[in-house]
Amino acid sequence: MQITIEDEGPKVLSLRTAASAGYNRFEVRGTYMLSNLLQELTLAKEYGRKQIILDEGRLNENPVSRLSRLIRDHFWDGLTRRIDASSIEIAARDPKDWTDDPRPRIYIPHGVSEQYEYYKQVARDRPEIRLDFQQLPENITPELIRDMNEKPGLLALETEQIVDPETGRKTLRGLPFVVPGGRFNELYGWDSYMESLGLLVNDRVDLAKSMVLNFCFCIQHYGKILNATRSYYLGRSQPPFLTDMALRVYEKIKHEPDAKEFLRRSILAAIKEYHSIWTCEPRLDPVTGLSRYRPEGLGVPPETEAGHFVHILEPYIKKHKMEFKDFVRAYNYGEIKEPELDSYFMHDRAVRESGHDTTYRFEGICADLATIDLNSLLFKYETDIARTIRNVFDDKLVIPGEFCDRTPYQPGEVLSSAAWDRRAKRRKLTVDKLMWDEEQGVFFDYNTAKRERCNYESSTTFWAMWAGIATPKQAADMVKKGLPRFEAYGGLLAGTEKSRGNVGLERPNRQWDYPSGWAPQQMLAWTGLLRYSFTEEAERLAYKWLFMITKAFVDFNGVVVEKYDVTRPADPHRVDAEYGNQGLDFKPPPPPTCQFL
Repeated sequence: MQITIEDEGPKVLSLRTAASAGYNRFEVRGTYMLSNLLQELTLAKEYGRKQIILDEGRLNENPVSRLSRLIRDHFWDGLTRRIDASSIEIAARDPKDWTDDPRPRIYIPHGVSEQYEYYKQVARDRPEIRLDFQQLPENITPELIRDMNEKPGLLALETEQIVDPETGRKTLRGLPFVVPGGRFNELYGWDSYMESLGLLVNDRVDLAKSMVLNFCFCIQHYGKILNATRSYYLGRSQPPFLTDMALRVYEKIKHEPDAKEFLRRSILAAIKEYHSIWTCEPRLDPVTGLSRYRPEGLGVPPETEAGHFVHILEPYIKKHKMEFKDFVRAYNYGEIKEPELDSYFMHDRAVRESGHDTTYRFEGICADLATIDLNSLLFKYETDIARTIRNVFDDKLVIPGEFCDRTPYQPGEVLSSAAWDRRAKRRKLTVDKLMWDEEQGVFFDYNTAKRERCNYESSTTFWAMWAGIATPKQAADMVKKGLPRFEAYGGLLAGTEKSRGNVGLERPNRQWDYPSGWAPQQMLAWTGLLRYSFTEEAERLAYKWLFMITKAFVDFNGVVVEKYDVTRPADPHRVDAEYGNQGLDFKPPPPPTCQFL
């Protein structure tokens, strides 16, 4: 097959075979770019078009402008989801449902009767999809979550009441949200914060706002911002970014009449999350007052591939002389006691809650670590809440009953900023004492079991600058002593090669270790550097990262991925790790699988 594009004017290309024949040969004359052509053909195919009009300007588009335009005009819409009747047949199906009868299933929180009746009606109207709708009990326990693994399902999110244009009746519509990749249909935790930064840049404030409201719904009804909104994640949270996310949205909408109420609800939800998740056991270390990723849970995490834990479980299966499935069930329900396995899975769940799955930084110890990233984020919560109560709510914030559960407050109690200022000051003093290494010029995690500072060098040290917990001197030391360890061709390394150690067949690369670089680490570092007036360093790192991803976008037909090998100038998107990037074997550009656009 041959496609020829002439030089003059717009042209009509036949796509009867072009978009499906593998693009075996192209003859491109003049100044047209092959990469842009492949992207345009693939986009046309996705939209079901048989013909497309292309002009020289589109094919010769500047790569930076093109990538920015695709994100703004295509990627956001392609990654937007909502949970309601319009999507339930697909969204409520779970590709990780390994049970004998996989079917669309949705769980509705206790007390949200309107949604329960809504999905009951959906099931009546569409019996062919076999929708299973279940109401959760008021108290969600680890035992309940374990039992729900027999019937995994989607979790309901916030809705709004609308009038159906066809019937004229009132009905519900789900608030939209953005997913971290095209294969997902559920709302994810800290991915959503990173996406919101891009949404705000692209003036998609509506989407960023509705994502905040979905998070408030999750905290109010599920007790936390979840790893993702599936039933097996009910015990597990994610790095907390809600206050910064809500304040950034508020700055864009504060002229609107409901802006103050939006911020009030967001701060109340963050206060509940702070007390009921991050500063109570098991996540709180009562000795230091610092917090850890330490979710509750029983048994083997069910959302992994069927054989993911075989190498871990095999010795115990042989010991008890049982079949794989029989052992897993007996262990999950406490019929077999194996304390070493309990410890392994406690740390495994903690790694998943941290968002940094997986890394040798956390292997076998994560639930014992007071990490610099988590405690920086909680310091940011404390200072954001204090400042908002003081400046927006005249230093008086009333706590309503729906946000009092598992907090020290009574309905109607009035909060001031002073207590939050004290919490921030106390955390800062403890972090300085236990986690700051002046000689190395970086913050390290603190092991609450061994009562000692760790030595794994992670670029999350720069989260201390993002959150403002670092002093000016500490920030200067991090730039002088710490930054050179992490800076590479394409930006910041997730961790140093020294800390990762040797890798091989028996010890494979982990995706959050050297030589990987991730957008969250870059963006938080840039913001932190700018906060302390290290403008030159911030701009240099931003340029390195953006040049690398733009060059890969041009050289490899529009690829945009979630992580890069920042030491590879030629093909940084090819990451040799336990969880590599997806979609790299396609000849046309794959749909965006970028975790943080």
